[in-house]
Amino acid sequence: MTDAQNGGLRVRGLRVSFDGFTAVDGVDLDVPAGDLRFLIGPNGAGKTTLVDAVTGLVRATGSVRFGDRELLGRDVHRIARLGVGRTFQTAAVFEELTVAQNLDIAAGAGRSWWTLARRRRRLPDEVVAALDTIGLADRADHLAGTLAHGQKQWLEIGMLLVSDARLLLLDEPVAGMSHDERDATGALLETVSRDRTVVVIEHDMDFLRRFARTVTVLHAGRVLSEGTVAQVQADPRVQEVYLGHPVDAPTEA
Repeated sequence: MTDAQNGGLRVRGLRVSFDGFTAVDGVDLDVPAGDLRFLIGPNGAGKTTLVDAVTGLVRATGSVRFGDRELLGRDVHRIARLGVGRTFQTAAVFEELTVAQNLDIAAGAGRSWWTLARRRRRLPDEVVAALDTIGLADRADHLAGTLAHGQKQWLEIGMLLVSDARLLLLDEPVAGMSHDERDATGALLETVSRDRTVVVIEHDMDFLRRFARTVTVLHAGRVLSEGTVAQVQADPRVQEVYLGHPVDAPTEA
């Protein structure tokens, strides 16, 4: 697989402003191919806005390259066709259709309407593989609306896999999940990132400590710190942001 097929994400000077308020303020970010990168930071740090800019949902200046392609200035659907996929905090699945049908529709972007409309004798190979990867093979014929919260998130990730997304941008994928669901989601992200690049916006620090390979901390629209989990946790600037005071400040008696 070439770097152009599964490239990293390279962001330079990214800036997003809304009516005079700068939500993302000159961010530089490098996520190498195959990384499982976590984006963290307090509310209002610019995490979701950054992802919105990468996926074309908001206008931005600077440069965002995935592999050898510039993303800024392209329409949302064209960015998706370049292999960039995202999820939101609420899973966007077709609840009245089965799990397999959801995956089949997501896989059908490159197929003719007749292929999608005709009755199938067997599922496409990519759908079968995705069902196995996301752990829902035994629920292929269940309506998506009957799935548990965590399972809907896995289905949405599966829909990105069958659409051949090479960069997955996931917004708080374990929010509201049980402990077992979080563990299963972490294992799924580790599997997916073997041949894809994954960026996760997350607030669950236990989940981050277990599964993040690298971490980027945003604060006030800028990159505050970056490195391994241990490096970021030891950074006094990060401790100050999360504790609300300088780490070496004397405490009142």
